[in-house]
Amino acid sequence: MPDTLIVIAGPTAVGKSEVAIRVAEALRCEVVSADSRQVYREMLIGTAAPSDADLARVPHHLVRCRSVLSPLNAFDFEQSALSILSDAFRRGGGVAVLAGGSMMYVDALCRGIDAMPDVPLALRDQLKAELAERGLSFMVSRLQSLDPLYCRTADLRNPRRVLHALELCLVSGVPVSALRTGQPKPRPFRILKFALVRPREELYARIDSRVDQMIADGLEAEARSLLPLAHLPALQTVGYRELFSHFRGEIPINEAIRLIKRNTRHYAKKQLTWINADHDYSHLDPSSAAEKILQTLANPNPLP
Repeated sequence: MPDTLIVIAGPTAVGKSEVAIRVAEALRCEVVSADSRQVYREMLIGTAAPSDADLARVPHHLVRCRSVLSPLNAFDFEQSALSILSDAFRRGGGVAVLAGGSMMYVDALCRGIDAMPDVPLALRDQLKAELAERGLSFMVSRLQSLDPLYCRTADLRNPRRVLHALELCLVSGVPVSALRTGQPKPRPFRILKFALVRPREELYARIDSRVDQMIADGLEAEARSLLPLAHLPALQTVGYRELFSHFRGEIPINEAIRLIKRNTRHYAKKQLTWINADHDYSHLDPSSAAEKILQTLANPNPLP
């Protein structure tokens, strides 16, 4: 039987980490994180990174291992995760768990990254100047006119991603979504994909509760310590952007907290849109997900 990668995805605050740990504990295997922000050691509270107690339960990879000064992109993640898995499968009896909600990273590992055209430095500088002069909303409108399909799932509050998508549209002459071939790269392991889902109101209540807990745990102090680095791509992130606006005197703290909750809900919607477009996922209730995943793996003819 080939090595098996168990993918546990879902929107933020749905309960992925606990399910992934329970599955990995039962199988005595390792967890690879597919979270584009939990990888940074300076962003523990605002990313709900696994605690020391969680990390002690099962081995984790790509968590709290880089500085925000050394950004990780989807291609870097793909290469790092593939390298990690080659040993994790051996140590875990041919099984490993991938858990996280950064769907671009999940796709990068499961399907591979399509080759993209090089972007001339002059165009990059031109778009940065245009962003500074006309603002993000103008750039988003421009991107929507060029590639409405991409905009359905993109984080349009992230200036870096908006500009990069514009760069690719303008260089290639086609929508960036058209540059995705949809042809997965062959992987030397089997992939079983599970998505955790909750009723919307329940999920939103969990998001609000998590944000409140982050504030109680010291998110404001964590974000303040990162304010000198607010321009870095890693910090263009929900939870930090809003607090940076508060620190600059643009909004009161109560409004920053409200916006963190609202923007986290928006992010969760985008995650669900991405997941629902991929019919390889089996949708599970988090309360019984670990048991059902283990039952699927024990089946002599599990999902393809």
